[in-house]
Amino acid sequence: MIKSRSTRRNFLAASAAGIAAPLIIPASALGRDGHTAPSERITMATIGTGSRGTGDMKSFLAFPQVQMVAVCDPVKSHRATAQQIVNERYSSKDCTDHNDFRDVLDRADIDAVLIGTPDHWHAIMTIAACRAGKDVFCEKPECLTIRQGRAMVDAARMYGRVVSGGSQRVLGDYGDTPRLVRGGAIGDVTEVFVSCGGPSGECYLPTEEIPVGVDWDLWLGPAPWRPFHSSLLKGQFRPWRDYSGGGMTDWGAHRFGAALFATGLHHTGPVEILPPNGEDVERLTYVFENGAKFYHGGTNNILYRGTEGEIPGVHPSLLTRVDMEGYKGSGGIFGDFLHCVKTRELPFRDIEVAHRAVSVCHLGNIAYWLNRPLKWNPVTEEIIGDPEASRWLDRPRRGDWTLT
Repeated sequence: MIKSRSTRRNFLAASAAGIAAPLIIPASALGRDGHTAPSERITMATIGTGSRGTGDMKSFLAFPQVQMVAVCDPVKSHRATAQQIVNERYSSKDCTDHNDFRDVLDRADIDAVLIGTPDHWHAIMTIAACRAGKDVFCEKPECLTIRQGRAMVDAARMYGRVVSGGSQRVLGDYGDTPRLVRGGAIGDVTEVFVSCGGPSGECYLPTEEIPVGVDWDLWLGPAPWRPFHSSLLKGQFRPWRDYSGGGMTDWGAHRFGAALFATGLHHTGPVEILPPNGEDVERLTYVFENGAKFYHGGTNNILYRGTEGEIPGVHPSLLTRVDMEGYKGSGGIFGDFLHCVKTRELPFRDIEVAHRAVSVCHLGNIAYWLNRPLKWNPVTEEIIGDPEASRWLDRPRRGDWTLT
């Protein structure tokens, strides 16, 4: 009893002293000295912490208005590395790690998510995040199929979410060229040559033992089941059709995206896609309703040819340069997204624009896979008169994974 009373007396004395002491709040908590106040911060989580997802996460960590509070990946070592990066950035141990993305989306304290997973997960996670009230920055290529891309756009609009595609090179690498082309530096554009890789194919990798700390079933998710192979966890999934559209959608999302933006065709699509036939069609050709033609190949980057010259190859007057339509905020595509999370504007790589860009790549893949011309209605997003080709507009999904 004596010990108990003594302990209680000490506690009350300490409490009274605590009440009397002045309350000291660090400047960072008040938004002073260049810090962002907690009420103005955007709390984020990173889903998919391989090399690309972690790279994007580091870009977001550079913005003072961002507070990264969680990382998620079915590969334990990946998420542990990402968690350490975040905690070192904030000099704390507050960042949590998760195996399942659904646990992240259930958290009410998260405003936005960065999705840097393999391509076959992008649509399901983006749609689920929109439904959960999160804004989304989704790495490119934004979808595995054209139908998935349209479903992502629909979800963003239905739930009123800001969804940005991650095709950062449209702005970062090619921003000045589209401004020149749009300003009339080469007259009316007639042809665009775009360099990127080819289509993906069937996966033939051998079987390996699943390591400890890898949730292989969750990594596969909606993709068809196949035995584990370590290369798939190291960013080498893009050659295989179950997870990606290959180099065509990988670099194509950047370069076809830039070409569509520069020519003002970023809200539509081609009306005809012609694979090379060894005769009159030398390379994969896209024909647009206005008569412009895009070609897969024929350059080492992007070549614009117009009625008054071409870029590169001439040095047009910079006086023709116009403002970058749709870009907001500062700090590139990441800053543009963060600005729009606060203002609720459409971001520069709004999911509709990103979807249109990667749709061009998907259509090229279908033409390559079937080795025949396609006719496309860019308004209804339907392949005309070819039921077999139309089946490639979407894929079956394994188990209970759906887009709804």
